[in-house]
Amino acid sequence: MGTARGFGVDIGGSGIKGCPVDIDGGVLAEERMRIPTPHPSTPDAVADAVAEIVEKFGWSGPVGVTLPSVIKEGVAHSAANIDKSWIGTDAQALFAERLGKSRDQVVVLNDADAAGLAEMRSGAGAGRNGLVVVLTFGTGIGSAMFLDGKLVPNTEFGHIEVDGHDAEKQAAASVKDDLDLSYPEWAPRVSRYVQGLEKFLWPDLFIAGGGVSKKAHKWLPLLDVRTPIVAATLKNDAGIVGAATAAAALGD
Repeated sequence: MGTARGFGVDIGGSGIKGCPVDIDGGVLAEERMRIPTPHPSTPDAVADAVAEIVEKFGWSGPVGVTLPSVIKEGVAHSAANIDKSWIGTDAQALFAERLGKSRDQVVVLNDADAAGLAEMRSGAGAGRNGLVVVLTFGTGIGSAMFLDGKLVPNTEFGHIEVDGHDAEKQAAASVKDDLDLSYPEWAPRVSRYVQGLEKFLWPDLFIAGGGVSKKAHKWLPLLDVRTPIVAATLKNDAGIVGAATAAAALGD
């Protein structure tokens, strides 16, 4: 019995990255390949980049792809940090055609949902029941919600209104960078955001992901929130791992 493997591609506003994944271990099986996201990031240009990554590894099995979009039945219904022409695109059909695969050999999912799946399977959420919310702090704020380990797809908690503003415009990691805020200056913004979520939800756990989770010790202890909150463990590999995990399930 060999190790179960899958293939994931994570599409972001600045880079597209992918590689085979050790599904059981929840880790990358090879060094990932990264291609800068094309400008403009149209569906055809992005599909070409995805195909280049898959072909480099000579991968022939099912493929999982993340998009920074609401995805319903393979169709993109929003476009965050990618070209607006994605809206209404049947992404599943596009990638299947470009990769020379049947539609049922490709799975497309929201990027935060993919990261959440990885964290729940082999990261900070492994074995956790109840209501768990994964928040990814990056250019915006992504979210993934799980009830007893099952994904409730396409939550958009980064867009709740806090103090009259879209939450991610106040508390995303990009805001910290753009305003040159220290962690003690940024943390109250995150607290206000999480407190806003806590008005509507009573989670058992928050998992904080995205690039800033690497420095979680500098800001998580500063948060003033009701719910326990821990750092994601898979960091920036979570999207690839989650996409590959979803793809591997296609063969089950």
